[in-house]
Amino acid sequence: MHGFANPKRFLALAAWLTPILLVSGLVLTAGALVWGFTQVPPDQLMGETVRILFIHVPTAWLGMGGWTAIAISSLVFLVWRHPLAALAARGAAVPGLVFTLICLATGSVWGRPTWGAWWVWDGRLTSMLVLAFLYVAYIALAQAAEREGVSARIPAIFGLLGAINIPIINRSVVWWNSLHQPPSITLGNSSIDGIFLAPLLVAVVGFSLIFGGVVLARMRALLADIQAEARLRRRAMEMD
Repeated sequence: MHGFANPKRFLALAAWLTPILLVSGLVLTAGALVWGFTQVPPDQLMGETVRILFIHVPTAWLGMGGWTAIAISSLVFLVWRHPLAALAARGAAVPGLVFTLICLATGSVWGRPTWGAWWVWDGRLTSMLVLAFLYVAYIALAQAAEREGVSARIPAIFGLLGAINIPIINRSVVWWNSLHQPPSITLGNSSIDGIFLAPLLVAVVGFSLIFGGVVLARMRALLADIQAEARLRRRAMEMD
């Protein structure tokens, strides 16, 4: 990984990988949603509302996955001082927040006919809401650190501490008496019927590719801003 710490090498790789991830992700996601919305029959219990799972489940996983990426990148930055690790964490923050908000919105739409309420203070819902607040706080902290010239160690430490919420989200339906259904997919097992599971897995792959493409695009933009600012500083020093 240290071979890609060189910004020039990273940009060369990201330049062709970003559009591949975005285009393939959009194609797979569109195909999965068309498949799930038009070809899958209604569920016996939830009826037509079951189709929300093709958006809700992938965005929930990527909301948690986004913060996991922040935590791993923060650890790499703190331990190995990888030059692009802090940018990777910042790059994952905004798409992670967007996916978390989509998860909360679709979960609310799903919960209205299922639970009879748009929102309940359930363990899973509450911990996902906390995740959204953590994203907002991390983004604000990272921007403030850059603006004030403060060390990137501060948002990195926050990124690691916030990872405590990820296992809480994952195990909330097991630890507490929850209205939310138990885990439907575990290692080596799934309680979801194959007719729903196949398009769901395609949607997960598609959304994940989009997430990866957006993260790379944001890292390229952040790196370009840093390089542009460095050039401006050099010119200012030369003029002085």
